[in-house]
Amino acid sequence: MVSLRLRSRIWLVDEQDKIIMGEGRSKIFENIERTGSINKTAKLMRMSYKGVWSKIRASEEHLRTKLVETHKQKGTRLTPEGKDLLEKYKLLKQRCMAKEEEIFQEIFK
Repeated sequence: MVSLRLRSRIWLVDEQDKIIMGEGRSKIFENIERTGSINKTAKLMRMSYKGVWSKIRASEEHLRTKLVETHKQKGTRLTPEGKDLLEKYKLLKQRCMAKEEEIFQEIFK
């Protein structure tokens, strides 16, 4: 029999199923924190600057809070709310994946 493994994705969505946070946005947020730049984040992710900004703005609009702040001299950083959202998403993903793996092993073992 072919070896199987589980692969799934976690999204936080609003009441219309519009994505607030998922794997792509979490990578955007992580790269912004690492590089301090939306432009560098866009290049690293092979996305347009506008594409990165539109995803950030969509999340901010749905949550009605600022998640990313830009400053000409200091660069771009996550706000405390942005950091909190990213950390909670990562924790949720970690816990969900652990439970999913446990269920997968129980069923497919």
